[in-house]
Amino acid sequence: MNKAQLVEAIADKLGGRQQAADAVDAVLDAIVRATVAGDRVSVTGFGSFEKVDRPARYARNPQTGERVRVKKTSVPRFRAGQGFKDLVSGTKKLPKGGEVSVKKAPKGSLTGGASATVKKAAAKKATTAKKAAAKTTVAKKAAVKTTATAKKAAVKSTTTAKKTTAAAKKATTAKKTTAAAKKTTAAAKKTAPAAKKVTAATKAPAKKTATRKATAKKTTARKK
Repeated sequence: MNKAQLVEAIADKLGGRQQAADAVDAVLDAIVRATVAGDRVSVTGFGSFEKVDRPARYARNPQTGERVRVKKTSVPRFRAGQGFKDLVSGTKKLPKGGEVSVKKAPKGSLTGGASATVKKAAAKKATTAKKAAAKTTVAKKAAVKTTATAKKAAVKSTTTAKKTTAAAKKATTAKKTTAAAKKTTAAAKKTAPAAKKVTAATKAPAKKTATRKATAKKTTARKK
């Protein structure tokens, strides 16, 4: 049975071929879209459609036997429900043409499905809110760390500035001491010539006195 024959099979129940075609298209489109999105489509008594991820693997070419690497991919998978399996295996008898072989959904299940959808949406919103809160917390922690780092840097800068100021003061004091020593040395140099003159002046009279004594001795010797 192809799609056209399927539409013809349900046309009488849906009031016309166009309505049946639209219904089949809508059902298949909903199943495909949900499966591609990663949702599991389950129909009670019939089966379920789901997306399966296959990791990268090695396979063999059936014609050449060559080992080929197959990339990672995703494939759709259909699992028949237990009621479907029982009907195919013959464990259960297939209902007559006027009855539906697949069990109808229990009362309230459609509402439950809608509420489940709402719950999923709420769960997604809650998850998004949690992620946003987590990001905010991380941002706050990063801000706190940045502030602490800035404070440490400021303290280090202040300490370094103080050390530099102290070193500068020491250097200034050393310069002042050196200048004072230079002044003292200059004063000593100025005083040295004066001392030399005094020493020379002192030595000159002494030499004259010695000369006088020597002259006196010679005079005395001549008189004798």
